[in-house]
Amino acid sequence: MVRKLLRSVREYKTSSLLAPLFVTCEVILEVIIPMLMANLIDFGIEAGNMQYILKMGLALVIFCIVSLTFGALSGKYAAVASAGFAKNLREDMYNKVQEYSFSNIDKFSTASIVTRLTTDITNIQNAYMMSIRVAVRCPIMLIFALFMAFQINSHLAPIFVIAIPILAVGLVIIISNAKRIFERIFRTYDKLNNVVQENLHGIRVVKSFVREDHETEKFCSVSKEIYQDFSKAEKILAFNAPLMQFCAYGCMLLISWLGAKLIVASGNNPAVGMTTGDLTSMFSYTMQILMSLMMFSMVFVMITISYASMERAEEILDEKSDLHNPENPVYEVKDGSIEFDHVNFVYGKNADKLCLDNVNLKIPSGATVGIIGGTGSSKSTLVQLIPRLYDATEGAVKVGGRDVREYDIESLREEVAMVLQKNVLFSGTIKDNLRWGKEDATDEEMRHVCQLAQADEFIQTFPDGYDTYIEQGGTNVSGGQKQRLCIARALLKKPKILILDDSTSAVDTKTDALIRMAFREEIPNTTKIIIAQRISSVEDADLILVLDDGKINGMGTHEELLANNEIYREVYESQQKGGLEE
Repeated sequence: MVRKLLRSVREYKTSSLLAPLFVTCEVILEVIIPMLMANLIDFGIEAGNMQYILKMGLALVIFCIVSLTFGALSGKYAAVASAGFAKNLREDMYNKVQEYSFSNIDKFSTASIVTRLTTDITNIQNAYMMSIRVAVRCPIMLIFALFMAFQINSHLAPIFVIAIPILAVGLVIIISNAKRIFERIFRTYDKLNNVVQENLHGIRVVKSFVREDHETEKFCSVSKEIYQDFSKAEKILAFNAPLMQFCAYGCMLLISWLGAKLIVASGNNPAVGMTTGDLTSMFSYTMQILMSLMMFSMVFVMITISYASMERAEEILDEKSDLHNPENPVYEVKDGSIEFDHVNFVYGKNADKLCLDNVNLKIPSGATVGIIGGTGSSKSTLVQLIPRLYDATEGAVKVGGRDVREYDIESLREEVAMVLQKNVLFSGTIKDNLRWGKEDATDEEMRHVCQLAQADEFIQTFPDGYDTYIEQGGTNVSGGQKQRLCIARALLKKPKILILDDSTSAVDTKTDALIRMAFREEIPNTTKIIIAQRISSVEDADLILVLDDGKINGMGTHEELLANNEIYREVYESQQKGGLEE
């Protein structure tokens, strides 16, 4: 897992290597400084040798400045490496999500993906920074400080050998208990983000039904759950400090007691036993050894917190798209003809019920096809198989006479324009949104397709016209305006197949009729599939399908279905009756 994530380091390998190199240099100097201090005390201060004091004092100043410089450089390169690694990993995950099929995206909730790209990446970034800096510093400091302590006095140094296992065992117990809680916390974060996203997306519904209190309660409930888990985890981690202090003070007391005895016994003679300078340096090494263990524990805590995040990031990177290009893909779509050959489809592999059941259908290129059916009759599912947003479970969907699985996916989708049931506009100007259909579209081309989609008239009423800024999700335009802009965007692609998935439901019948008339006159060679709830939107189609429970219940012209299909006739009569009553 770690090796896979580390592939995202890439151009930041140099910084990742320089950071631990400078840390090593910093540690070596820090370990030497207490020894210089001991010599300063023993041979300078105790001996009253001013020249030696100045000499060693200057050496200490130089060592401290150089050590500080190495520390600053290690911090700089560690920050660059960790931030760059996080940037690359975030981009790799985002690019992977872009490759997903609809079924892959269905596996992860939107809130979960957002959490993984934000909170989880931040945790991994922090862990990486600590790994290339603190995790390198701790063992080197521990080894060098222990070595120097044994050099000073081999009788006192074993005290550390006793303290280290006590601290290590305590840290293992603390970390193992905290890890389980942090894994639960990140799953709860997904729930929290989902609540926020759902609330903001449906804020108009929330306010219209006066459900603010309910939404607040729901948010607070999840937030409290995170608070309680974090509090529990932090309480466990808080035992780090007292455990560290117990070991540190215990070592200091033992060293002070035993060291004082040795100094008295030797008469402060370095040749015989221990000196005051030696005891001072032992205190310094005591703190270095125990602080390195404490920092080591912090690294473990950070890695413990981030381990769950690493697993969640790996899940995104490991997810394989259900849709793949064939070995020798076809890059050209001959025409807009469509054929469904004994097609069955289910969303889940273990689903009991077919969403599409033995669908057989042939649509000639340039035809206009209407699709009518009740809610849940699989109208949207049917058309989503055409641009290969999903693959048929059984049977084949053919476009231009070839199975869609033979095409290069991008080439196929370039020739199929879809205006989905949930229209989406992105933040930016109207021109920016239209150019999703064609990046280099001219102003004239954009205005022409907007005229076909009956959008030009309302765009001209805006003060900034086509440069009007659209808020995220198109919240500053009406539902009908949004639908017409999405239709115009699709038309800019000049596709061989145009699919309108109930995308004129928010416009009036007159505008709907004008749009359909523009289609007939301006794009006669484009195959047009119109999913609609209103019979009037499809009654002049060349072929109308009636879907019921994933099956084709009937097909034919408006007149044929009125005569032969009960479902179609009932819908038509109910709508006619509603129209008369109005």
